[in-house]
Amino acid sequence: MNETLGLVALGGALPVAWYALASAKTRLELSLAKHRSLAGHPRMARRIAALMPEYRYRDDEAFGIDGAPADIVARRRAAFTQLSEQFCTRFARSAALSAEAESGISDMRFVSAYRVPFQFRTLASQLKGGSFVQATRGVTVTDLDGNTFYDLTGSYGVNLFGNDFYKQCIADGSALVGELGPVLGAYHPVVADNVFRLKEISGMDEVSFHMSGTEAVMQAVRLARYHTRRTHLVRFCGAYHGWWGDVQPGIGNPVRARDTHTLKEMDEATLRVLRRRRDIACVLVNPLQALHPNVNAPGDSSLVDSSRRAAYSREAYTRWLIQLRKICDERGIALIFDEVFVGFRLAPGGAQEYFGVRADLVTYGKTLGGGLPIGVVCGKHAWMKRFRDNAPADICFARGTFNSHPYVMGAMNAFLRRLDTAPVRALYDGLEGTWNHRARALNQRLFEAGVPVQVANFSTIWTVTYTQPACYNWLFQHYLRLEGLALSWVGSGRLIFCLNYSAADFDAEIGRAHV
Repeated sequence: MNETLGLVALGGALPVAWYALASAKTRLELSLAKHRSLAGHPRMARRIAALMPEYRYRDDEAFGIDGAPADIVARRRAAFTQLSEQFCTRFARSAALSAEAESGISDMRFVSAYRVPFQFRTLASQLKGGSFVQATRGVTVTDLDGNTFYDLTGSYGVNLFGNDFYKQCIADGSALVGELGPVLGAYHPVVADNVFRLKEISGMDEVSFHMSGTEAVMQAVRLARYHTRRTHLVRFCGAYHGWWGDVQPGIGNPVRARDTHTLKEMDEATLRVLRRRRDIACVLVNPLQALHPNVNAPGDSSLVDSSRRAAYSREAYTRWLIQLRKICDERGIALIFDEVFVGFRLAPGGAQEYFGVRADLVTYGKTLGGGLPIGVVCGKHAWMKRFRDNAPADICFARGTFNSHPYVMGAMNAFLRRLDTAPVRALYDGLEGTWNHRARALNQRLFEAGVPVQVANFSTIWTVTYTQPACYNWLFQHYLRLEGLALSWVGSGRLIFCLNYSAADFDAEIGRAHV
């Protein structure tokens, strides 16, 4: 009897033990696929961020924190004083309006505080360049003080063909739909032409319009979860997919993203996780990460420890995408290309055309709106359907008041029509070779001059890196601004060129920076 009971107990314990071992193996595989930095462990990143104390270097200590001798500290202080005075003189009107508006614009307060390493905020506050501009022309922008800058902001990815291009798209689009006005609900006929053109570009069957790139990604993920009946999504360490909770776990998100795995890009451990887990609905790919896999956007806060790095290999990233495509096919996982930022920058057909890999769902935004806000999802019928024929109450809901807004649709149509013209198509001829050559030439000039700065590029998107560690590398962006270069809020970390930068424009701009 006792022997029988013992065998029964043992028989019951074996499945439990097997399950425990299998679960432990799955958790270990997932852990190995996560990036070793805090960016790959969002829960830990949030805990550490909450514990990190606020501190700032005082003016009397800020220039000697690396133990430099007194004469070097004095030179640094004098140089900074001169820089600050030049800012006060050059950007007085722009700075004054920014100071007045900052208390009422939360975005401006955030950017002002986090554009540089926070421990240098006191110093940075003395470099008042202003956030307001009043005019653009060609590849330049003019501020309230009449200063003209070469535009390297890229309008966060919108500005692909130059400011005048988008002014014309908005004007032409407004004239096209002007008789209808801002009527919502019904579609202007221009929408049908937009759908036709987007289907041709994306190679997909259906199109869904939204109000931003963030919303487009939200809908793509929702559709993937709906059709796979799975919960989890995979994003890659450092990649940006909008500001909503599921794709921005960790710092910056007050709510834990429970169904999100932040894994290493271009890594075999990640592929093993995709092969074996049964709860993954989709994999999100932002092609911009090809420039700096597993690294966050190159803000100047990374310069304190000189951790910024970048290197792009088209061949390596293409192989990675092919691997992802194969595994997603095998496992029934939706492969989503988030082309909101890079859409149409790499090729007229986007990243799909450029890398030769087809996604299941593609999201576009920014430049596609012809200068106005837009988000778009393109996909095959099987992924885009929002209801089930056999369960009519089981739907995947997504609507928005301003989806397919006539003026946005008009500007988009103007953009798409011009994208298909010979002059615009000509801008893509030899595009990668041209910009690779420009990057190499600049790096050679910087090397010969003994400047500890180099650039890495992904076509017309550049990242600045530093060959020598220094606590004050973050100041570089301010010197570039003084020399007439307009930069985005990530400072000198990212330079975004329009495709229509001529050789003369580029030489003049780089000449300024080289000073």
